[in-house]
Amino acid sequence: MTTTAFRGQLEGRPRPAEAAVRLLFRVAAAATVVITIGIVLALVIPSIGFFAEVPIVEFLFGTRWAPRFADASFGVLPLVTATLWTTLIALLFAVPLGLGAAVLLSEYAHWRVRKVLKPVLEVLAGIPTVVYGYFAVQFIQATVLKDWLQLQTGSFSVLAAGFVMGVMIIPTIASISEDALSAVPNALRQGSAALGANRMQTTLRVIFPAAISGIVAAVILGVSRAVGETMIVALAAGQQARLVAGPLEAGQTMTAFIAQAALGDSVVGSLEYDTLFAVGLLLFIITLAVNFVSISIVRRVRKAY
Repeated sequence: MTTTAFRGQLEGRPRPAEAAVRLLFRVAAAATVVITIGIVLALVIPSIGFFAEVPIVEFLFGTRWAPRFADASFGVLPLVTATLWTTLIALLFAVPLGLGAAVLLSEYAHWRVRKVLKPVLEVLAGIPTVVYGYFAVQFIQATVLKDWLQLQTGSFSVLAAGFVMGVMIIPTIASISEDALSAVPNALRQGSAALGANRMQTTLRVIFPAAISGIVAAVILGVSRAVGETMIVALAAGQQARLVAGPLEAGQTMTAFIAQAALGDSVVGSLEYDTLFAVGLLLFIITLAVNFVSISIVRRVRKAY
């Protein structure tokens, strides 16, 4: 090391390579902020024109969604109810199985078994969602629900879409939760065992509370992915926008409407075209609210060791 470089380190001046890396990180951080602002503006500007003609109250609380009909109606509640149904069904299926898989991999499985099972589990995350969609239509809806269970349902249902969407998000919840459980110090496990607790008691009363912040983050990430999923619900839930009162009914979600309308012949700048951005803005706000709630929960329950 030269005398000048050594003197620069003593004086706190970064080396050229370190300075370049810092600059790269700053550019990357700034790019994410700029991209986020661009997304918000791309949604907000067309939505302003939409809400200039359609009252917000009618949009949020109307029960009929028919933007392309002659007697157009812009009540988004049918899309919201279908989205909530599919998301709830997905979580009811994915959270127990995902957390169970995480506990198995972290606390019970031998390291050789873990080395095999975790990559196999994560393979589910790499399957294209359109494949999941056809699986939901051809097998879950047509075979399981109608033929095996003999349920009174049509060709589509939010139950089939939500179930398969739950299969899709299991790897997300399981992988992140397993990382959180594995990060808990072994001293807590040893201390619990020294007090006479068995492995199940240690897992439920010691390890789970210690890793709760990571588990909550995993579940919220699964919620965000379920809310934003498009292909599964577009193929399996149906394309008819109506209020969904039960899991066996068909319904159109917000993402399915955006996918369908974006492929239509709507004139750019028309009210019908601007509905895409209004629904997209509402979906963005819902996802943002979920993220804010999750951040608040994680901050309250986070523990440091």
